[in-house]
Amino acid sequence: MGMLKGRHVIEPSDLSVGEVEEICSLAEKIIVDPVSFQDVCRGKILATLFFEPSTRTRLSFEAAMLHLGGTVEGFADASYTSATKGETLADTIRVVSSYVDVIAMRSPKEGAALLASQYSTVPIINAGDGGHYHPTQTLTDLMTIRMLRGGFENHTVCFCGDLKFGRTVHSLSQAMSRYKGNRFIFVSPKELRVPEYITKDILEPAGIEYTEVERLEDAIGEADYRLSKLRDYYGMCHRVPFHLRRERCRAKRYSWCL
Repeated sequence: MGMLKGRHVIEPSDLSVGEVEEICSLAEKIIVDPVSFQDVCRGKILATLFFEPSTRTRLSFEAAMLHLGGTVEGFADASYTSATKGETLADTIRVVSSYVDVIAMRSPKEGAALLASQYSTVPIINAGDGGHYHPTQTLTDLMTIRMLRGGFENHTVCFCGDLKFGRTVHSLSQAMSRYKGNRFIFVSPKELRVPEYITKDILEPAGIEYTEVERLEDAIGEADYRLSKLRDYYGMCHRVPFHLRRERCRAKRYSWCL
């Protein structure tokens, strides 16, 4: 993994197809033999700077660093930081990057991770920037797909829910657009359609076939698996009862990425 040393990860395209494969292979080795990796980050410090509430993402970063022998410092609530006194993100990053070896940052503002990378002396890992991207969640999704389906090509993926602000949707669709034979189905009400910077700027130039529908019933029989950004989605458009969704997915043998 020496090729990634010192590099920022702001969006999925920051990693090449080959690097994604290498990361997934390394993750499989860690799953099989975690003891062999328990000291690889000894002496290293991860800062988790979460300007937006998080449970799973923040704790997964911290747990991973601790399992690898490193230590963690940071905050889970921006109200306890100097940002409340007017400190800029640039100033925060300049200071924190002088204390640690890597920074995982989440912000409610699109582009915040990219801005942070311009002032940091250590690698910035984007843990979610508003409705933009979430590359590490995408790596987890890709790892799940590879383990359950054997690879990243020739899949039909159904994305449903809040596709306008769903950064996990934006990230995974960008990542999967680089592999052959993939097809996407986007399910959402018109108000929450996937942004054009995904469809027009990424999918269409890559030759990715996609369709947009408003009813989950119109897509569920075609997809190999589904990524759901649910929140209040099922209260906003045509509903499919949970038991029906569950039975159809069982019959289809979905690998669910929720």
